[in-house]
Amino acid sequence: MNLQEIRRFLALYQMELNKSEQWLTNRLQQVEKEGVYIPSTEELTFGARVAWRNSNKCIGRLFWQSLHVEDARDILDEHAIFEKLVHHIRYATNEGKIRPTITVFAAGRVRVWNHQLIRYAGYETAEGIVGDPHSVSFTKICESLGWRGEGTAFDVLPLVIQVDERSPQWFAIPKEEVLEVAIRHPEQSQIEELALKWYAVPIISSMRFQMAGIDFQAAPFNGWYMGTEIGARNLADHDRYNMLPKIAEIFGLDTTRQASLWRDRALVELNIAVLHSFKEDGVSIVDHHTAAQQFKLFEEAEHKAGRDLTGNWTWLIPPLSPATTHIFHKPYYNVYNTPNYFYQKPPY
Repeated sequence: MNLQEIRRFLALYQMELNKSEQWLTNRLQQVEKEGVYIPSTEELTFGARVAWRNSNKCIGRLFWQSLHVEDARDILDEHAIFEKLVHHIRYATNEGKIRPTITVFAAGRVRVWNHQLIRYAGYETAEGIVGDPHSVSFTKICESLGWRGEGTAFDVLPLVIQVDERSPQWFAIPKEEVLEVAIRHPEQSQIEELALKWYAVPIISSMRFQMAGIDFQAAPFNGWYMGTEIGARNLADHDRYNMLPKIAEIFGLDTTRQASLWRDRALVELNIAVLHSFKEDGVSIVDHHTAAQQFKLFEEAEHKAGRDLTGNWTWLIPPLSPATTHIFHKPYYNVYNTPNYFYQKPPY
């Protein structure tokens, strides 16, 4: 128990939620008397929201106060944890009207092995990798536990859950719980022939949520996608789905010369397709220009609240046309405050 961290967090909670000085004194006395700090659901909710506000790499922090927090610290059965994770997927998906959500499990006892709750498998074959290269190692882990996929480019991986030192268990996510968007272009119908798709909700499950000196290793959370995450990274990166050459071929771009900027032109068309597809299907998504404008509003709100703005410039700038946003032209202080979300070593 880190009393200094607990005092700092509770003082922040007391100040921002307009609690009395006597409340703070009583709460600290209670913690010292019990010899352990067990956050209330209200304190946990505040901590998770402030952690989003403090997330240096996130451009979507304007909406930090809207985060829905599920307190699942009392669930220690693998099947029940799986059901709670499915509930998270269903609640967050909300038939396409994505709701920012976090589900917090018992600190030091529960781990979700997945990088994201929904993620596509990657298979090494004689003809090359089928699916998502990023998932190859974890796909092998899932197979070693007994899971078998269909071998397509878009197989949804199972959830792998571990409690304490018990053996990890895998659970297949029901197909009806995973909303996916077929990627098509508003002007070029041949894009549909590529049979591309992506899942609607990015639910990060590999990071630890830290507040008041407590590490919650299982605390999957989500916002909604910025289009470039899919169109300029997941489907475009050379070491991911690497679709730019095929997009360029469909649009008849000259790929024999670097100076033709065929990659840039293909990248724009792919991003247009992603945004068009999500919007046509009624699934929440934001383009990088709108996201940058929203981040500017966040900057102004933080300044008005008297808080120093922190940010990781290399993550805040979008991967497509970053110089067209104000973020590209500003310095940010990359100092990490807590509560926050941090990387952690995978359990496998």
